[in-house]
Amino acid sequence: MINEILLMASIFFIYGAVILMYKFFGTTGIVCWTCMATILANIEVLRVVEAFGIEQTLGNVLFASTFLVTDIIHENHGAEEAKKAVKLGIIAAVIFVVISQSWLLYEAAESDWAGDAFRTIFANTPRLVGASLAVYAICQFLDVHLYSRWWTLTEKMCGDRNRFLWLRNNFSTLISQAVNTVLYNFAAFGGVYDIKTLISICIGGYVVFVITSICDTPAVYLARKFKPEV
Repeated sequence: MINEILLMASIFFIYGAVILMYKFFGTTGIVCWTCMATILANIEVLRVVEAFGIEQTLGNVLFASTFLVTDIIHENHGAEEAKKAVKLGIIAAVIFVVISQSWLLYEAAESDWAGDAFRTIFANTPRLVGASLAVYAICQFLDVHLYSRWWTLTEKMCGDRNRFLWLRNNFSTLISQAVNTVLYNFAAFGGVYDIKTLISICIGGYVVFVITSICDTPAVYLARKFKPEV
């Protein structure tokens, strides 16, 4: 049960941290969060665990938090600001790849004890982050597009721009996360795991994304209360 407890606790901690960053630092705070989460998720994704009877990679909750950030910014500050956050997340990941790969070029001192661990972790980074960047860009911009389309639809339906936040938040994220789950896992881990394991990881990852999408709805409603007065 430890994995299940840790995953549930991480949802509350990570989403809570996003809300606090937004409350105290506004868009600057959660854009910084996106940059950090994008980097950490690409390291954490190397761990494969079993939780709720399903094999899954870690990093799903952190990655899902970047969609929460995009939806908060879109809801409170508009689509263009949301796209800017996505672009900054991509730039942060590119810089991370360049710097982390440079670590492997150094000649180790005799007293070095971390070199082998660095190679084990970061030798896979270019493929993982390369796949992540491509999929991240596709899915985040898709999320922004879908959010706008759902928003237009719900506003036409009821004549109120603020209603149906839960619908545009969940439906945009669930669709874009389905695309993300399949594209990323097959691009990053194709040839590393067999097809059965890949399918299991995709199913497990998407189940986590469904849960995190549902859980992030109250967070978006709460964040809307912190929208600065214009």
